[in-house]
Amino acid sequence: MTAVPPSPLAGKIDALLPQTQCGKCGYAGCMPYAEAIAAGNAQINRCPPGGDAGVRSLAQLLGRAVLALDPACGEHRPLHLAFIDEARCIGCTICIQACPVDAIVGANQLMHTVVAADCTGCELCVAPCPMDCIAMRPAPAGGEWARDDAAKARERMHARRRRLAREASETDARPERNARAKLDELSTGRNERSDLAAAELARRKSIVENALARVRARRTKAP
Repeated sequence: MTAVPPSPLAGKIDALLPQTQCGKCGYAGCMPYAEAIAAGNAQINRCPPGGDAGVRSLAQLLGRAVLALDPACGEHRPLHLAFIDEARCIGCTICIQACPVDAIVGANQLMHTVVAADCTGCELCVAPCPMDCIAMRPAPAGGEWARDDAAKARERMHARRRRLAREASETDARPERNARAKLDELSTGRNERSDLAAAELARRKSIVENALARVRARRTKAP
């Protein structure tokens, strides 16, 4: 299913959002929030990372009244970055899966660490950690989130989504590749027992062909 591109207005709104993808606004990311604002379904004061300055920018763009930041969404504060207590990390990869910008590096059963330069301070990695070993700490020198930081975060978010889509596509294609390889093996006689009877070869070939047909059918039905 082809994704519907955002409206021009939603794109302009998204350009003013901080791209932390934190979800504190109640939406799944900055673009969904931008689309809700553009559609008139959300107020402009639901982004704590953007703070009052962000609300003023949105109000100016849309010709709306400036509102106080909605306290139900959280409060604005200087940039904080995630920090992993590496001595307690068990390498479960849950935080890696939660990070919207691939700012956490590591591997299964190996220590993880946060790349501070890429962290948006979204806090999405904190709650899922089963070891409670991730904390948010103030950025060096009380750093503030800038427009260039937002642009970089947006690109990293899109890069992560492209990576996940590519990996999902490769995973979906693997059963078909394996079935094709086995079918080729049976068809050309490259099998572990050269003395298999023709009937047995035909039976195995039929099983593989049926499996391949099921894979194709699932891929056709999938969105």
